[in-house]
Amino acid sequence: MSGSSQSGDNKGVTYADAGVDIDAGNRLVDEIKPAVRSTQRSGANGDIGGFGGLFDLKAAGFHDPILVAANDGVGTKLKIAIEAGQHDTVGIDLVAMCVNDLVVQGAEPLFFLDYYATGKLEIGAAKDVIEGIAEGCRQAGCALIGGETAEMPGMYGKGDYDLAGFAVGAAERGSLLPSPDIAAGDVLIGLASSGLHSNGYSLVRKLVSMSGLSYTDPAPFDTSSSLAAKLLAPTRIYVKALLAAIAETGGIKALAHITGGGLTENLPRVLPKNLSAAIDLDQIAPPSVFGWLREVGGIEEAEMLKTFNCGIGIVAVCKPDAVSTISEILTKHGEQVAVVGEMHVRDGDAVTYRGSLKHG
Repeated sequence: MSGSSQSGDNKGVTYADAGVDIDAGNRLVDEIKPAVRSTQRSGANGDIGGFGGLFDLKAAGFHDPILVAANDGVGTKLKIAIEAGQHDTVGIDLVAMCVNDLVVQGAEPLFFLDYYATGKLEIGAAKDVIEGIAEGCRQAGCALIGGETAEMPGMYGKGDYDLAGFAVGAAERGSLLPSPDIAAGDVLIGLASSGLHSNGYSLVRKLVSMSGLSYTDPAPFDTSSSLAAKLLAPTRIYVKALLAAIAETGGIKALAHITGGGLTENLPRVLPKNLSAAIDLDQIAPPSVFGWLREVGGIEEAEMLKTFNCGIGIVAVCKPDAVSTISEILTKHGEQVAVVGEMHVRDGDAVTYRGSLKHG
């Protein structure tokens, strides 16, 4: 006789038997509710747990808004966080990579949603990640209005997880950047990065392997911290400083977020085809991690400039007569700024360099 029968206390196979723990997911939602509530702002007053997040643009003070959306991840920086067991900062990176892309278009970040995927949900690590996401949202002034936690046995190795983030912002019609009036003679202001941010980590991990160091070893360029702690320094969030400078001066014509591709690839994304950005590398002071990576790999300067941010997280194209005021406002909001170049009529590459990068 084919088939089988069940009797007495025997039970059928459950979702948990397949490796998915719904109860753990519910516990995680309860654990993160305080962090989520801490990100509430005008326009977003809901709670997590529904099928979608709500946002009221009118309550947020917009009259004729254009919505701007961005999504991103953290990349292989997560591999270092997982190996080091340090999960509390990568959530900040996730938010930063999205909201910095919004603000450089002149948009105010309004809300954020996250996607956390893993093979087996570890509530402690997931909570640390999501609390980092909430911290990033607080820094950016946007609300964490929802997300998704996916437990997928067989898709990820033990302890592995991946992250994706989605941010939406808005700007009043006619105020988006870049401005069409960028001209030769406009001044380039650089805002300092906090380190590597979240780009180039496949190369970083290769260089760490070449160095023979482990992530728990003291960082050779700063022995007061472990190598992991230095490499996991979270991406700086520039939102509040840039929104203030945009609103108070009217002197910012364009902004570029310096991510993968470095200055060489990201500046042309916001510039007219007839102009080029002339960068003075002598005015940039890269954090010491960049000099160490360059030395370990024998990396040429041109490769550094199209792989890493090299110490500059944002470049602002500014009216010459507004540079002083813009710099003062950015500095007041905690940014380190320097004049790093100017716009020229294009005669060759979209980005040109003079001087050389410091080794840090």
